[in-house]
Amino acid sequence: MSIRNKLRSRLITLLVSERTQNARRSMAEARRKLGGGAHVVEVFLELDDPWSYLLAHYLPELAAGYDIELRFHLTQSCGDEAFRPQPELLALYADDDCARVAAELGIPFLDKGAAPPVEHRRALIDSLAAVSDPDGLDAELLGAITAYWRGDTAGVERRIDGASGDGDALLAANQRRLVELGHYNSATLHYAGEWYWGVDRLPYLVERLDELGARRAEASTPGLASIRQATQLSLPVRPPGAAADLPPLELFYSFRSPYSYLALSRVFAVADAFGLQLIVRPVLPMVMRGMQVPRAKLAYIAKDTAREARRLDIPYGRFADPVGAGVERCLAVFFYAQQEKRERDFLLHAGEAIWARAIDVATDAGMRKVTGRCGLFWPEVLAAMDDDSWRDKVEENRAAMFDAGSWGVPTLRLGDFTTWGQDRLWLLARHLEELCDSGEGILI
Repeated sequence: MSIRNKLRSRLITLLVSERTQNARRSMAEARRKLGGGAHVVEVFLELDDPWSYLLAHYLPELAAGYDIELRFHLTQSCGDEAFRPQPELLALYADDDCARVAAELGIPFLDKGAAPPVEHRRALIDSLAAVSDPDGLDAELLGAITAYWRGDTAGVERRIDGASGDGDALLAANQRRLVELGHYNSATLHYAGEWYWGVDRLPYLVERLDELGARRAEASTPGLASIRQATQLSLPVRPPGAAADLPPLELFYSFRSPYSYLALSRVFAVADAFGLQLIVRPVLPMVMRGMQVPRAKLAYIAKDTAREARRLDIPYGRFADPVGAGVERCLAVFFYAQQEKRERDFLLHAGEAIWARAIDVATDAGMRKVTGRCGLFWPEVLAAMDDDSWRDKVEENRAAMFDAGSWGVPTLRLGDFTTWGQDRLWLLARHLEELCDSGEGILI
């Protein structure tokens, strides 16, 4: 690993440490109290983004349940493909993912029409820009995004009747605010220097507000509480018989993806609990496929993954970036380990080495530490790292991932079911339950 990468890894390690997080939180709260200010939560919603709609569903309850000042911004995500790779695939995936999540959370989604009334998008944004009262805008924005993503064409038409403002100016101003605060994506909440994306991270904000004593007396927030209950990963105590007929579970994985690492042990747990054959299909990271990751995105990913690792109690936080030679060596050794029936051990030990022990797998000393813990024969590891045959296999995996409708990792595929991200393991488990349900229940 180069000196530059070492320095960057050490800086990121410092940035994401729990001590640094707690210090930032304490300073932010001290400044708020000193200034006598409110708990200000800024929320960024995009009309075209169904994840924004799911988040918006819970915001009235959040505002009613907590002593906060909730500031709404209708915005649009950064258009640069470096922030949102494969936008066409993303749009298709977002609709499918939100339809599934909405069904599990009990949120109406495209129940009044098969698609949002995109022909009225421009007029709807202009009508929101025409609202002069900030308090009125909050209610109008929530109503507009709800009508849009319920496919309520008539409701949208009533909202745009006779109202016209400068939608472009509104979006541009709110996007500047989004970038100024250090983010790039919609469906996000910002509070005291930290970001929370979508319904997936909303419970973390609620937990933080609870710790600060911001909950209103006698507040009832059953909807907010239900998010954690619905998204809890629960597994059968023994594999259901019906699972024997299911296709293999495929995991598209990158050695440079911290989210892949955080998902890994839980994917093994899901596969084992349902008795599934698991096929791990490694791919090159995006930056080694010619795509750049902007600094703002890297910073958010680093902080978010550290927060997730602490929640999941997974070792994490001392990094040795494997990009380049480290990734290539890991890929070569993976296929050798697969031949030896030790790919699971190698994946787990390599992930921990890279993300929790700061072991440089681009060096022989680092790789030997990893493979030694897996029981792999070092001379054969060296021979594997001299063999480039892995490149064709990895390219086949990338093509298969794109064919499945995804472009990033970790992606999970089971037959015609595809889901993306370590946040969706609970959804995979629900799907498996449905496939195995005999009417008598399987969680016994």
